[in-house]
Amino acid sequence: MSWTPDLTAFGNRLRKNARHWLRWARREDTECFRIYDRDLPEFPLQIDCYGDRAHVQLLHKGRWTDPEALDRYGPDLLDAVAAALTDGDTTRLAAKIRERGRGGEQYAESGQTEGEAFVVREHGLLFEVNLERYLDTGLFLDHRSTRARVRAQAQDTRFLNLFAYTGSFTVHAAAGGARSSLTLDLSNTYTDWARRNLALNGLDRPEHQVFATDVLRWLEGNPRRDESFDLIVLDPPSFSNSKRMDTSFDVQRDHAWLINRTLLRLAPDGLLVFSTNRQGFELHAPEITTGGILEITRKTTPPDFQRHPPHRCWEIRH
Repeated sequence: MSWTPDLTAFGNRLRKNARHWLRWARREDTECFRIYDRDLPEFPLQIDCYGDRAHVQLLHKGRWTDPEALDRYGPDLLDAVAAALTDGDTTRLAAKIRERGRGGEQYAESGQTEGEAFVVREHGLLFEVNLERYLDTGLFLDHRSTRARVRAQAQDTRFLNLFAYTGSFTVHAAAGGARSSLTLDLSNTYTDWARRNLALNGLDRPEHQVFATDVLRWLEGNPRRDESFDLIVLDPPSFSNSKRMDTSFDVQRDHAWLINRTLLRLAPDGLLVFSTNRQGFELHAPEITTGGILEITRKTTPPDFQRHPPHRCWEIRH
C-alpha cells in the first residue's frame, strides 16, 4: 500500500482544536462538545469530547473503506487521538465506524459491549451518557443551542416533547421553569433514561410526566378539550420502521402531516420548534396549516458545529 496517512498533521490539528474548544467550554459551563469534524479531508472523523473521554466516529468513506487501511492504520489513528485528547489513554476512547443508515439509526445498539454510563454537564445541567452501547450517546450535541433557547422560553409553560429520546429538551424546559411537561417516545429504554436525567437535576416531579408510546398514533388521536401546550419540541427521526409502529415514517414525505397534527396540540399563542437532521430536507410550507413559519437554523447551530451544520430548525406559530 503506497498511501500513508499524515498522522502528525492530524494530531497537531486535534491539539490546536482542543486548546480552543476547552477554553470555550469552560465559559459555557459545558463539558460536551465537538472538537473535530472532518477538518482534514484525509481524516473523515467526527470527534466529540464528553468530560475526560472522547467519542470517535470514523465515517466509512474514501481510503478508510479499505479493510487493509483500517487494519494497518486504525490503531495508530486512535493512538493519535488519545495522545491529543486523553493523555494517551485509549481506554477513554469510544471508537465506531459510522455508515449512512436508515430508520431510527440513533436508537440502534452499536453491537459493542454494554458500555459504562456516566454523567456529564451541559450549561450547568447533568445528563447521563453512554459512549459504547449505542450508535449515539444519549445527548445530541448539535442541539445544545436549541435546548438553551427552549430553556429560555419555558417559564410557566405547558411543555410537550415528542420523539423525546432521552429527554434532554425536557430537562432544559423544566430547569427553565415549565410548570408542567409531557415527554413521549416509543422506547422504554429511552423514556427510563429521560426519567433518570430529570432525577439527576432534581426535576423528577409529578408535573413532569414521561411515557413510552407510539407518537404517531398518539397524534392521530383527537386532543382533549383541556389538553394543549404552550411550547412543543418536535424532533422526529429521519426514518423509522420500528416493529412497534403500525406504519413506516419518512420525515421528508410525512412532515407536513406530522406538523399539522402537532399544531392541533399547540395553544393559540404557543410555539412549536420543529427540527430534522435529514440531509437535503425541503420544508413543504404550503402544505402546513399556518403561515407563521420562521427558519432559525443559524441560531440553533452551535459554534462547534458550524463547519458541517447537522440539522435544520424552524419556529412555527398559529
